[in-house]
Amino acid sequence: MRIAMVSEHAGPLSDPGREDFGGRHVYVAELSAALVAAGHDVSIYVRSESTSIPESVEPGGVRVVPLLAGPRRPLTEDARLPHMGRFAGELADAWLAEPPDVVHAHSWMSGLAALLAARRLAIPVVQTFHDLSVVLRRIEGAEGAGGPQRLRLERTIACSVDQVAAMCTAEAVELVKMGVPRSSVTVMPCGVDVDQFTPTGPAAPRSGRFRLLCAAGQDHRHGLDTVIRALRLLPEAELVVVGGTTAQAGDPLRDAETDGLRTLAEQLGVVDRVHWAGRIPRRQMPALFRSADVVVCAAWYESSGVVAVEAMACAIPVVVASTGGPADTVVDGVTGLHVPPRDVRALAAALRGLVRDTSRRQSLGVAGSDRARARFAWSRIAADTARVYTRLAGSGAPEETAFAGQGV
Repeated sequence: MRIAMVSEHAGPLSDPGREDFGGRHVYVAELSAALVAAGHDVSIYVRSESTSIPESVEPGGVRVVPLLAGPRRPLTEDARLPHMGRFAGELADAWLAEPPDVVHAHSWMSGLAALLAARRLAIPVVQTFHDLSVVLRRIEGAEGAGGPQRLRLERTIACSVDQVAAMCTAEAVELVKMGVPRSSVTVMPCGVDVDQFTPTGPAAPRSGRFRLLCAAGQDHRHGLDTVIRALRLLPEAELVVVGGTTAQAGDPLRDAETDGLRTLAEQLGVVDRVHWAGRIPRRQMPALFRSADVVVCAAWYESSGVVAVEAMACAIPVVVASTGGPADTVVDGVTGLHVPPRDVRALAAALRGLVRDTSRRQSLGVAGSDRARARFAWSRIAADTARVYTRLAGSGAPEETAFAGQGV
């Protein structure tokens, strides 16, 4: 099957060291590689952000095609939107000679361009939003959620594509509330490289303290302040934070969010037990996970839950805020623990129980590893996704229920 991935802002050409744990670029690259491994022909179409990056074939056989749409430099979301018409035209031109069997768009702007290009050629379109404006507005207000235009266009795109691949059950429910037919929504969660993220292998150096680890962005919605506040109630523990910057005081590259978290740690008297690892290459993450006693995912909301599933694949117990993707990924009391988002005392109580119970940590870790390998291996995610593609490309009957066959 010929598959066109459209990811105008995040493909394998994106900076792999940037703070984007399990973000679009990881999802697109890993899903594409798994589909190629299964025998499909996959091309990823991205907006060119550099004058020096040509069309290429990435390791694993995925073709990456940069298209000219606006200036060849990174642009903000608002600055990219006016160039989506040009991007759609470039897509249509690229598909004229040999149209793909199916198009899979990632992000709302990619969906807008993909619909414009694919409709001219009657190619079915699958849409993954990764983040929905309506959810972002609910958890943090209008800031960072895009303007009313994005909200309106997301609804239009969701109701116009042939299938929406939601990343978690909560997102699927939101889409149905937006008016998308249930039969047009399928849950396709983020996966994990089970050959890289394994229980055995090297572990990063560690101190003698009980180690908590968070791998997340530094902005407030990722909930690191909640974890730091909980640390005050856990005197035997230390916290390793992956992400943000490692710049020293007075360095202009230090970001305000990280400074605010450092200040909070100082005010709470735990600054000596919080270690800022900064940005870590993905290839080093398995060793870092294995050095932890517990991995904490405390975001107010996230759709993917990839950090949790990667930790699970390494047999490390996880404690997650019970929203979005992590609520699907982690089976409460079996492969990890759920706590309410932004609840410091609940988080501290859950962690305190694990500090004192080594056997429970081990049982959660083993069960988590089994679940990650069985349900979230990229080969499984790719096979589920390919079945959706095949049905659409063959104009088959819709699935009986919205989320059938894609349970998490």
